[in-house]
Amino acid sequence: MFDNLTLYPSLPAARRQQIIRDLLSIALIAFFIWCGVKVHDVVSALSVLGTAVYDAGSNVQNSFDSVAGAVQGIPVVGGTLSDAFHNAGQGTGGNVAQSAQASVDAINRLATVLGVVTALLPISVLAASALPRRIRGIREMTAANTMANLDLDDPERRRLIAMRAAFGLPFRELLPYTNDPFGDLAAGRYDALVAAALADAGLMPAVTTKTVS
Repeated sequence: MFDNLTLYPSLPAARRQQIIRDLLSIALIAFFIWCGVKVHDVVSALSVLGTAVYDAGSNVQNSFDSVAGAVQGIPVVGGTLSDAFHNAGQGTGGNVAQSAQASVDAINRLATVLGVVTALLPISVLAASALPRRIRGIREMTAANTMANLDLDDPERRRLIAMRAAFGLPFRELLPYTNDPFGDLAAGRYDALVAAALADAGLMPAVTTKTVS
């Protein structure tokens, strides 16, 4: 299934260009991920205020709990006083600590969402624009590579490939190989046209010299 899978052109210039484009895409993805991490860290740093409030509230509650524990052993009124101090601690510092913890959790969730969106949105745009073209190029190169592995000495096959080049490729792509593509086709001079067809698919052409009409 993957015997003829072709990821990069065999033409050196086209191969270098494709490798550079792939490396640039990878670098952009890494940059977008870095931006997402930075946004997460900046927003998450805001939770330090909530953490400080949480610590303060916890300290207040712990102080009341300590007093409650200390008065627990007082005869007759110890239990009542202990419950009163526990309730006071929960009603003051405890509530503050719970509210602060909720704020910290909300900020951390917001930091995660913003970080993911910051990274994922441009990566999605990049993938949507570059990935289909890359996959299409791989399919075309693989198909062309399969074609190149066939017997190109067969006259009929060479004629069909030459026709595809003459009628399907822009003249600017044919010019490095022939000045007269239709004259070559009519005269049965297929080498340059076959080379142009292979080069269009990123494959090393068998013929690189221009035919002069």
